[in-house]
Amino acid sequence: MKTSFFLLFSMLFLASCSQNPKSADSQKVLRHVVLFKFTDSSSPEDVKKVEDAFVALKGKISLIKDFEWGKNNSPENLNQGLTHCFFATFYSDKDRDDYLVHPDHQAFVEVLKPHLDKVTVIDYWAEN
Repeated sequence: MKTSFFLLFSMLFLASCSQNPKSADSQKVLRHVVLFKFTDSSSPEDVKKVEDAFVALKGKISLIKDFEWGKNNSPENLNQGLTHCFFATFYSDKDRDDYLVHPDHQAFVEVLKPHLDKVTVIDYWAEN
């Protein structure tokens, strides 16, 4: 009886430690990286309005699986005037493509346009 219990416990333990290749942690993800330089005439309040509008997209568009953002603070001075990085994660090209034409994303673009001086966008499939 003790041997059977030990074997059953050992099998369950080993099964819980083994990686499931289809787990969310191992799923390939598409990263959408957006870098902005705002116009010199944009006030801090204007920039905050754009930041808030971009951040709000995570709650409005379920296709976005993860989202983060931040302001440049690199001491290397290689940012070419780009000050903000927004980083969205998708599970497929289709999700990203549908996000780009989504009405809430299009509304965000209209908030952004008057304040945008330069933008760089890079999308890539994350490699581990």
